[in-house]
Parts: sequence; structure tokens; C-alpha cells
Amino acid sequence: MRALTEAEIRASFANADADELRVMEMPHDLVLVDWDYLDFYAWRDPSAGRRGYVLTQHEGAITGTVLRVSDPGRGRSGMCNICHTMQPGNQVALFSARRAGAAGERGDSVGTYICADLSCHENVRLAHPLAPNEVLAPGQVDMRLDGTRRRMEAFVARTRDES
Repeated sequence: MRALTEAEIRASFANADADELRVMEMPHDLVLVDWDYLDFYAWRDPSAGRRGYVLTQHEGAITGTVLRVSDPGRGRSGMCNICHTMQPGNQVALFSARRAGAAGERGDSVGTYICADLSCHENVRLAHPLAPNEVLAPGQVDMRLDGTRRRMEAFVARTRDES
């Protein structure tokens, strides 16, 4: 991704109203973000724990999406639908996003299970331990990164689809 200013970030949200943009709090480490390293950028609102945000880049344009989170599960483990990592039940939550345009005004939303702290970008980069006889195939990590990026972009695209 390319580096973004706070004004660019706020202007990129397709499914947010003026009040949501006004109260949106930027992450504390925004000035430290290594944008060249990111395929997408996601964070939980420090002042509103049930809200999160994700920024994706598609064909040079940045799109922001406001997310709402349900309470994470308590018992069984679950798999994040974005990074495809297994997590303890309390670390995967259902995130929903109001759709853009008329569909969103009618109350339509889309949802998926995502890592509760929105750390998919980092989780997919963690190397899982190899068995003694296991060899890491060339490009295996890159496939996981690409899949994570594509799945997040597809989720955000579903929020932009106004049909």
C-alpha cells in the first residue's frame, strides 16, 4: 500500500456516515506504519471497542470499511475467514459491515469471521513450525499472503456492491 494521511483515510470510507467519520479514532501507531509492508491495513477503534476499520487498495484507489464486531466466542477454536489461521474461540469474532449506498440505508450488511484483534496481516506472516521431514515449498508463504489479501479485498468489495 502507499502511505496515507489521516485526511485520506477518513475520505476513503464508503460505508460511513459523517458522524462515524467524526468520532473515528486513528490508531496510536499510525505514524509508525510501514505502508510498503502492508497488503491492507486494519485496526480496532481505541475509543470504541466494538468498532474496527479496514483499508484496502484496489487498482490504485483506497477503500475504507467500517466494521462492527460481535462478542468473540468463548469455547471452541475457530478459523479466521481472512487469514485462514486457527485461533482460540475468544480470538475470532464475527465482524459485519453495513453496505454502501441504498443497500446500507435499508440496513443491509455483510459479515465474516475475522481475528478479533484484526491482526490477520501479521498472523499470516508468522511461520508455522515445520515437522522434521517437512520442507517449505518455494512461494508457500507468498501464496498465504496473496490469499489473505484477496479474501480481505473480496469482503470489502461485497460492502461496496450496492445491489
